[in-house]
Amino acid sequence: MSYCNYIPLMKEPGRSLHQNYHDHHYGFPIHDDNELFGRLILEINQAGLSWETILKKEEGFRKAYDNFNLKKVAAYTEKDRERLLADPGIIRNKLKVNAAIENAKVILQLQKEYGSFENWLEHHHPKTKEEWVKLFKKTFRFTGGEIVNEFLMSIGYLSGAHSESCPVHGEILKMKPMWLKK
Repeated sequence: MSYCNYIPLMKEPGRSLHQNYHDHHYGFPIHDDNELFGRLILEINQAGLSWETILKKEEGFRKAYDNFNLKKVAAYTEKDRERLLADPGIIRNKLKVNAAIENAKVILQLQKEYGSFENWLEHHHPKTKEEWVKLFKKTFRFTGGEIVNEFLMSIGYLSGAHSESCPVHGEILKMKPMWLKK
């Protein structure tokens, strides 16, 4: 069952969270590197947990990680790591916290080489899910198959975010550049 069809079967308050994410975020292109980084942080933190848990904590993540500001997060110190591991507004997992900080540093390097994280993604598009997973595992920390798949679907680089009969699917297609419709 697709996400689109599953949401109506959910109970509140989770249903509203999922509906908002589905209607306004899931599968939509993101052109801001800080927001792309933020989505990657959220997807990494979802590993082993429900997406609803992450949606409920999104504002906590924004606050804890300086609104996903790449330069600030890449400069985090040991004191910042300790602060994050003590913050009940996020997922307090050392591997995930370390991945966020290290991945911010990697993205800054990609920006130097490609101009932006988005350009790096575009440079490698199109790829199969398996090719993307291999590339992400080589490039980033804490990026297994499901994390990479959901991250790329959530930003429109892999298909499957919405069923073709979903009205949001049509909206997203209108927004994508031609090369991304491949």
